[in-house]
Amino acid sequence: MNATEARSDLYALVKRVEEDGRTTLIHKRHDRALLAPLDRLPAARQAEALPSYTLGAAQGKFGELITKAAQGEPQLLRRGTAPVAVLLPVDPAGGASPDPAASAATTAGAVSGTQERTRVHRRLATLGDAVGAMLTPGPAGGPTFGLSGLDAAVGPLQVGRLTVVAAPPNVGGSLLGLAAARKTALLDGHRVLYAASGPNRDDIFRRILSAETAGDYPRLKQGRLTPREQETALQLAQAPLLIDDGSGLTAEAIADTAPHMQDLALVVVDRLQAAHSARLPLSGESLPEASQVLAALARSLHCPVLAVVDSDDPALLARLDADVLMTLAPTTNPARVEVTITERDLGTIGSACLEPDLVHARFLDLAPTAGDPTRGPAASAATSATAALELAEAALPYTSGGHQGIPAALTHELAAWRTAVVSGDRQGLNEILPALLQAAAATAQLPQTHEGHRLAVALCAFTSSVSDAVASTGRSIPAGAGAGARVAADSGQMLQDVAQGEDDGPLDLVPGDEEDEPTGHVFPALRILKDAVDRSKMHPIKVIRTAERDSGPWPLISEDMDGEPRWVHPDVILTRVPHIKANGKRVRRDQLGLPASLSDGTLCLIDRNGSFPSACSAVPLAPNKLLHTGPLEAFDKTQAGIYLLDVPQWTRSDMPHPLGRIIDRPDEQGRVWVTAPHIKQLERLVRDGHLAAMPTIHDSWTGKANESLFKPFYEATRKARTELVQVGGDPYKTYKTRLSIALRLLWPKRAEQKSPFWRPDWRMSMAAEASVRHWSVAFRAVQEGHALLALRNVDAAVFWTPDGTPPGTYRIGTGFGEVKAKFIQPGEIIPEGDD
Repeated sequence: MNATEARSDLYALVKRVEEDGRTTLIHKRHDRALLAPLDRLPAARQAEALPSYTLGAAQGKFGELITKAAQGEPQLLRRGTAPVAVLLPVDPAGGASPDPAASAATTAGAVSGTQERTRVHRRLATLGDAVGAMLTPGPAGGPTFGLSGLDAAVGPLQVGRLTVVAAPPNVGGSLLGLAAARKTALLDGHRVLYAASGPNRDDIFRRILSAETAGDYPRLKQGRLTPREQETALQLAQAPLLIDDGSGLTAEAIADTAPHMQDLALVVVDRLQAAHSARLPLSGESLPEASQVLAALARSLHCPVLAVVDSDDPALLARLDADVLMTLAPTTNPARVEVTITERDLGTIGSACLEPDLVHARFLDLAPTAGDPTRGPAASAATSATAALELAEAALPYTSGGHQGIPAALTHELAAWRTAVVSGDRQGLNEILPALLQAAAATAQLPQTHEGHRLAVALCAFTSSVSDAVASTGRSIPAGAGAGARVAADSGQMLQDVAQGEDDGPLDLVPGDEEDEPTGHVFPALRILKDAVDRSKMHPIKVIRTAERDSGPWPLISEDMDGEPRWVHPDVILTRVPHIKANGKRVRRDQLGLPASLSDGTLCLIDRNGSFPSACSAVPLAPNKLLHTGPLEAFDKTQAGIYLLDVPQWTRSDMPHPLGRIIDRPDEQGRVWVTAPHIKQLERLVRDGHLAAMPTIHDSWTGKANESLFKPFYEATRKARTELVQVGGDPYKTYKTRLSIALRLLWPKRAEQKSPFWRPDWRMSMAAEASVRHWSVAFRAVQEGHALLALRNVDAAVFWTPDGTPPGTYRIGTGFGEVKAKFIQPGEIIPEGDD
């Protein structure tokens, strides 16, 4: 083929390379190259051995790649991160090629451009290839739903496989497709194609907005948005989620569109309609054939495809012949939907229960239910049955092997318990009960995760219900079993204070910290951070030369520019009181004196997880030198750096100033220097009507903005935390220490502190981004009616909660973007974690 034709058919040609091992001779004037399987050049499988391009990028510069390949420089083609084909040089006369098979292909092509090859080379993989893929570092599998119980049961959506979500109308099958799209595009930042056959793009966006903000879907359909929902809507506009709601949408149209989307991580088809509709091609008798097209698309793209069908008819589902089938079924409890997962050739492989939240267009993890001490013996049997089922569901993440961290004995008994519950084996439950309670009593602590918390609460509720049920019969349970379960529940609810350091607390650098971690280190933070910067295409300047540090913008940058709030509500009295820790150490702790105007309630202490590394996910900064750009009429979003402006007036008394401690040290004219995150925050506040006008920018030092410089570091940090937070102990402490050291090395303060970095603007921009995020979430809580008593640093907040629940703007958990919540009574000292 000539290069123009090959460029247009590149995805199809690569598909032939992968499936059939077929080579294609491509010519461009006098340049000739061979599009061939990876087996033709073993070095192509080695990471970074060749120049490589995604298929989308390769199409854009295809002629250039042909020329380079013809000149003896092989070019690697990738689908996402996976190598799929290689462009190889060919003898200018066309007679020679890297191997006899390719030569045969060349000769055949010379005879007839349309003649098919008589010998087809199939792509073969060794067992070692599969093992290597399994052991490759990085996130396991593919996209998930973001629902822990369901994800533990079904696992990640596997590349190359078609998963069908089947549910009768009004059960919410489409919302599972939406959950996977939201998790993949909004949280993971990966590209999603959402093919909508039925709902239009406005419906889809309203459902996403409702699920993300917990705003009522019926109200959103009327176009009435709160300021917070408007802000979220603007943020969602940047998400890599592409919607195809065009008329006449067919499976073939989806298969034609998807290959042209670069780095596609997931295809969602919403939905296949069982009843025939003349205006919807994806309906009626066309569904089995459409299913096969979508299955072929998943295999050719090496990408998971998730399709939703509005029926649970077994005959129809059998004809769809999906790789994985997830069937939703309502239960007698309207607050519970059961999901059964079936895999072709294996049958049922798991199940999970979800809580439908249809008014907010989403499903939730089933809420843990604790035993109600006010219920009498008459309700004990029903309570025990509910608690037994909840315990079985809470155990699934551990019995399935998806999570670890509980003793083997407890895992074994929980697995037996779940099997007996699912099968309805009452005799088996009675036989397992004593051993299960003994194993629970022997477990002093469960993992400090959402799954561990849920299991702890379920154990507590179940033990309480068993105690109530046997009280009138005279039977007994093993001594200490109830207490042991309650201890476990307490340890799950009162999540341990994380030692300062993960959020870059009071840690000082010492000689040797600037050196790369040794091979095999539990978390080589500095090495990862350096690699993230080195990989940037903007060629960042990591170190400003010593001779330049006393001039230009550098003397203007200070620690105050982080904008950390140091705020207590004006009606609250803060007192530092002496306190003796359990180890005998004398310290001082905060105590809040509350006004009499507050009703009965408790103090809710919020502790954000990983505020600084989370900020690294998208912090606006300038990778290169800052140039003096002087006064500006308006903030330019394409630039980042430092800006001199007047302190804007803030009249609210229920929230601290949005610039935090920056305003404590203005210059003689009342002006302060801020970084780009705070400028962007002020713009949002002006847009939403919380500030009268944007302050004038009197001076500036800026450069071309970039928000992804630290993103690889953030992703590695998040992955390591997910693994190590369950391990705990020294590995987790070491992880936090090295993380803190790496971030502090961005701007070492003393000359004796060596570092591979010296970029104070990077450091302060990252800290400012963390402060802005902390302030913004607290502000949304205040807007929803919650009383904020104190806001400090980048991770601590104290709210007054009459009903004993944290504000809904926070997500409780141990991951990045989530928080730990504790409750203390008025007058108690505020714990501050480890010293």
